[in-house]
Amino acid sequence: MRLPLPPAPTPRVLGVDDFALYSDKYGTLLVDADTRLPIELWAGRDAGPLAAWLRTHPGVEVVCRDGSLVYRQGITDGAPDAVQVSDRFHLWQGLSRRVGDIAADHRRCLLAAVPQPEPAPSPTTPTGLSDQADTPARRHAKRLFEAVHALTDTGLSLRATAHKLGLNRRTVGKYARAASWQECIRRTPPRRPTSPDPYLDYLRQRWEDGEHTATVLHQEIVAKGYRGHYQRVKIAIAPLRCGLPINTPRERPPSPREVARWITTTPSRRSLHAADALQRLFEHRPELDRTHDLLRQFAAMLDARDATPLPGWPEQLTVARLPALASLANAIREDQPAVVQGITTPFDSGVNEGRITDLKLQKRIMAGRAGVPLLRHRVILMALLRRRYP
Repeated sequence: MRLPLPPAPTPRVLGVDDFALYSDKYGTLLVDADTRLPIELWAGRDAGPLAAWLRTHPGVEVVCRDGSLVYRQGITDGAPDAVQVSDRFHLWQGLSRRVGDIAADHRRCLLAAVPQPEPAPSPTTPTGLSDQADTPARRHAKRLFEAVHALTDTGLSLRATAHKLGLNRRTVGKYARAASWQECIRRTPPRRPTSPDPYLDYLRQRWEDGEHTATVLHQEIVAKGYRGHYQRVKIAIAPLRCGLPINTPRERPPSPREVARWITTTPSRRSLHAADALQRLFEHRPELDRTHDLLRQFAAMLDARDATPLPGWPEQLTVARLPALASLANAIREDQPAVVQGITTPFDSGVNEGRITDLKLQKRIMAGRAGVPLLRHRVILMALLRRRYP
């Protein structure tokens, strides 16, 4: 603390971002995007301190920030002539989070992503696999086998093949070593017995009669002697809500987070398994298909650095009638100039994110016991020392 801080320069491109001090308390970090050095840090993330700092440091031309309304107001008050840039990372992060919310809203229907179970193997075949049988697992294995060998036969390494197909390297190795696609078929494990099994016929009958409440069904089979938990009954009737058999062995359905990751992944980088699962989901839930189309439109704008379609894109979000995207449409309309700058210009908040990672390291070194003044000294001085003595 005896070491004086260097005078804060006025950067041409300023990065503004918040960070967690502790619990629900936050702070603000300013970074010079040209020199990649932190220049100021304070507690809180209000508009007033940011506007005051910008007034005392005139000359800032570009400010990179996230979608925070508070920071937008502070920059407008303190540096009205500065160009505000809504960072591409935060735009994509906000959109991806809402895709996850939409997938969570349709959690009960995610079982449709699981392929239909294979029929019982014919007892006449010693291996249990008939060449004439056409099942999803066999089609998937054949398609994946052909895709892997089409690349590895040209001399491409396993690592490069895995990267190109979006698969795990071990999976690619298994298919590359196999002499035929029949050796790679994924078999659904046999269904394990559960406590509601003796009551499945009754549950199916009651469901067809119109009783779809798991609590009521649980109480009814308890009266018949069932001693298991309510959650077991809820899980047992979950396939019925999607129009699927109640007692057929199936794979584990994907989680909403997994489905959101599939949707946000570039189609060319999706694995064949993810592509097949998404196709089944889109056929079952048109809402997810519309979400995927809207997200790919925004991704195309980011890839091409072209914001020409942006003015009409929020209208499509509104017409899609997806509540999770309605707030995003309003936010983009209100912050459209900064979003356009974020899409079309090379400025971003990558430097801020890197410095915040370093700030978290300094917090851990001090075991969370230091106040903001010492944290400011450490973050700013350590960055200067590393630059001077690499």
